Amino acid sequence: MSSTEENAPHGGIFDLVFRGQRVLTTAGIVPREVGVRDGVVIALEPLGNNLQGHQVIELADDETLIPGLVDSHVHINEPGRTDWEGFASATRAAAAGGVTTVIDMPLNSIPATTNVAALELKRSVALDQAFVDVGFWGGAIPGNKADLRPLHDDGVFGFKCFLLHSGVDEFPPLDADEMEADMAELKSFDSIMIVHAEDSRAIDRAPTAAGDHYDKFLASRPRGAENLAIAEVIERARWTGARAHILHLSSSDALPMIASARRDGVRLTVETCPHYLTLMAEEIPDGGTAYKCCPPIREASNREKLWEGLQDGTIDCIVTDHSPSTLDLKDLENGDFAVAWGGVSSLQLGLSLIWSEARHRGIALEQVIQWMSTAPAELVGLHKKGKLAPGYDADFAVFAADDAFVVDVTKLKHKNPITPYDGRALSGVVRRTFLRGQEVDFQTPTGKLLRRGEITVDRPVNA
Repeated sequence: MSSTEENAPHGGIFDLVFRGQRVLTTAGIVPREVGVRDGVVIALEPLGNNLQGHQVIELADDETLIPGLVDSHVHINEPGRTDWEGFASATRAAAAGGVTTVIDMPLNSIPATTNVAALELKRSVALDQAFVDVGFWGGAIPGNKADLRPLHDDGVFGFKCFLLHSGVDEFPPLDADEMEADMAELKSFDSIMIVHAEDSRAIDRAPTAAGDHYDKFLASRPRGAENLAIAEVIERARWTGARAHILHLSSSDALPMIASARRDGVRLTVETCPHYLTLMAEEIPDGGTAYKCCPPIREASNREKLWEGLQDGTIDCIVTDHSPSTLDLKDLENGDFAVAWGGVSSLQLGLSLIWSEARHRGIALEQVIQWMSTAPAELVGLHKKGKLAPGYDADFAVFAADDAFVVDVTKLKHKNPITPYDGRALSGVVRRTFLRGQEVDFQTPTGKLLRRGEITVDRPVNA
């Protein structure tokens, strides 16, 4: 390690120094001092080297300094459906949960992010509201193939498509041939197609979800629909050579073919979500539409196989798929799973949810952060996010891994007070969050808008 003086000019005084017994570095959790200047980690040295800073934070013995999480699957919904969620509420919730970077999905806002004009509108709305850094996915829909390269050049991190109705009419699905044509286009500039993989034909032939019984809803979104669609994505990625990413994997049946495709050299990555790893169909109550999401939460045995897929490396990362809505859209009065909006709100809770499960399984915090920070940053190509190391952005969370709390939905920073985790006891509390060395105060937005491939980013107008 370089000396403090070499790492830190101007007399070795940093803007901010952390000192603690538990700092999660690329070498594991070790005693370290962290020196930050201009929002970047400059020095990482053994505890006791006495780095000097204008601000010095001494971590408590029960606190671990971790890299801020990167959540690459968040539906913020603004503009157009800001009553569902918005940039201010979503990014406050993210920061409260230790998430310092989110990548916004292209649908549920109006207009959807399917051309440059829509992207610029979304950026203009987000610019002075973001409490964490925000990037954007583009959308691939029928007829917008000519918009893909301009969106890429304007900084989106890749493109999302659906293989069945998305739930909103302004974001129609691609058929498999259209997806292949768009994949070939993306291959020409090495972008990535991220896919909601459920087969529309299989779901059209499945039983109805009508009513308040969860088992009927589960039967309406069978594993086979997911398996068929994932097989289609694999083969189209194989034929085109394009990068493809499976969103929110729910069916553990698909794990062997995913592993096989990757051994064959198919450029495929996979995510899953906290709700598939912490909840199970057997425990979902009648009328419990807060649990409705697509693809659905499946059985306990399926959940165990997803954990195995994470541990053997078949699944790359864990992201929330935070997909909120207003309370009325969840049909709470009737609890009809066919009527209710499908989406789980968990952006603020993701780290605590996964850590609570992981520690019971003997999985280390370092591995959890790999799944929830390092791997998502690598997926989207954010080369200064996802690790606590020299040269990386000083995005941190102070995490008390042994502390505990009970989820109170009325105290979450999400806009609408509904989540299936209300009343659930969780381990791990995020006590403080820092974005590029500045503590998030939840009053002044200091987040920036990220563009693919650029180190420089947009600054909020009030910064």
